[in-house]
Amino acid sequence: MHLKTAALTAALFMTLAYYAPAEEYAPLPPSPPEVGEAVRTGTPEPAAGSPITLRQALALALERSPALKAYSLEIRAREARAIQEGLPPNPGIEAFVEDFGGTGSVEGFRGVETTILLSQLVPLSGRISKQRKVAGLDAGLAGWDYEAARLDVLTDTAKAFADLVAAERRLGIMEELTGLSKRVYDTVAEQADAGGISPIQAKRTRVAYSRTEISLGRARREVEAARKALAAKWGSTKADFGKAEGSLDTLLPVPPYEDLAAYIDMNPDVARWAAEMEKREAVLGLEKARAIPEPVVSGGYRRIGENDDNAFVVGLSIPLPIFDRNQGAIAEARRLISKGEHERREAEVNAGASLAAAYAELRSSYEAASLLGQDVVPRAEEAYSSIFEGYREGKFSLLDVLDAQRTVFDTKLEYVNALGAYHRALADVERLTGRPLNEMRAWPEIPTDREGDSK
Repeated sequence: MHLKTAALTAALFMTLAYYAPAEEYAPLPPSPPEVGEAVRTGTPEPAAGSPITLRQALALALERSPALKAYSLEIRAREARAIQEGLPPNPGIEAFVEDFGGTGSVEGFRGVETTILLSQLVPLSGRISKQRKVAGLDAGLAGWDYEAARLDVLTDTAKAFADLVAAERRLGIMEELTGLSKRVYDTVAEQADAGGISPIQAKRTRVAYSRTEISLGRARREVEAARKALAAKWGSTKADFGKAEGSLDTLLPVPPYEDLAAYIDMNPDVARWAAEMEKREAVLGLEKARAIPEPVVSGGYRRIGENDDNAFVVGLSIPLPIFDRNQGAIAEARRLISKGEHERREAEVNAGASLAAAYAELRSSYEAASLLGQDVVPRAEEAYSSIFEGYREGKFSLLDVLDAQRTVFDTKLEYVNALGAYHRALADVERLTGRPLNEMRAWPEIPTDREGDSK
C-alpha cells in the first residue's frame, strides 16, 4: 500500500510540474494531396495519336511531376517532426539496493535498504510548446516551397506547350514552303529543258528548294524535341500523343506594369518570408527558453529492511548555468533574424527585377506579334501575289518571285516566333505575380485571325 501511495504521489507531482501554458501559433497552410492520390483519380495520359490540350498537360504535370511528389513528402516529413517536437520527455525509473553483503549489522541482507524512484525532467517556460511552434512553422515553410514548385511546374508546362504549338506551326509553314518551292522548281526546270529560259534560273530554284528541304528537316526535329520536352513535365519518357491543340493567335492586352507589380507580394518566393521571419523569431524565443535551467524532479519509496520501516524519498536536481547559458545559440538566432530582413528585401528586389524583365519581353512580343499579324504578313502576301502575277506577265524576274516568296514565309515564321515569345513571357509574368492562369487570362481577348494562315 505504501509503495502504491508513493508512486501515485510522485507521478501526480511530476505531471503537474510538467504541464506549462501552451503557446498559440499560426496554423499551417493547406497541405498538398498525398503522394499517388491524384494519380489514382486524376487525368490519364492521352492515348497514342490522340491530341493533347493545355488543360490536359497542366493536369498531368501537377499530378505526376516527380518534383512535386518530392516536395509533398518533404511536407509530410516536417509535419511528423512537428509531432515529435511536441512530445514531452519520458519519465525515468531508478532502483537502488544498498547496505547489503557487508559485515556486522549489514551482513547479508539484514540491513538492506531498497529505493525505487520515478524522475521527470520538467521543461520550463513552455519549451515544448515553443519547439512545436518552430517545427510547425518549418512545416508551413515547406508548404510555401511546394507552392513555388507548383507554380514552376505550371509555368514550365505552359511554356513547353506553347513551344510545341509554335514548333508545329513552323513545321506546317515549312511543309507549305517546301511544296511550293518544289512546284516552282519543277515548272522552271521544264521551261529550262524546253529552252524557254536559261538553265541558270533552274539551278537557282533548285538551290532554293534544297534550302527549304534542310529547313523542313530541322523543323521536324524541333517538333520531336518539343514533344519530348512537354512529356517530361509529367515524368514521361515517351511522347506518342498526337498534335497539340492550342491557339497562339489570341493575344491578351498587356496591362500597365504598375497593375502587375501590385501583385508581387503574392509571389510565393516573396510571401514565404513572412512565415520565415515568424519562424526565426520563434527560434529566438526557443533558444531563450533553453537558457533556463530545467530541473529533474524525483520521488519514490524506500524500504529499510533492518527495522521493516517505509519512507518517502523526494529529490530535486537543477543544473547551474555558470558556463553554458545558451548565449551562443541566442546570439545566432538574433543574427539570423537580422540576416533574414536583408534576405527578404533581396527576394522582393529580385522578384521585382524579374517581373520587369518578363514584362518588357511580354510587351515587346505583344507589339511585334500584333504588328506582324495585322500588318506585315498581309502586306507581304499582297506583295508576293502582285509580283507573281507580274512575273507571269513578264514584268518581274524569277529572282523577284523567289525573293518575295521567301519574304512571305520568313515573316510568317517571325510571326509564329513572336507569338511563342509572347506566351512564354505571359507564363513568366503569371509565375512572378502568383496569380492563377485563368485569372490572368480573363482580360478581353484580341484575336489576330492569322492561325493556320500560311498561304
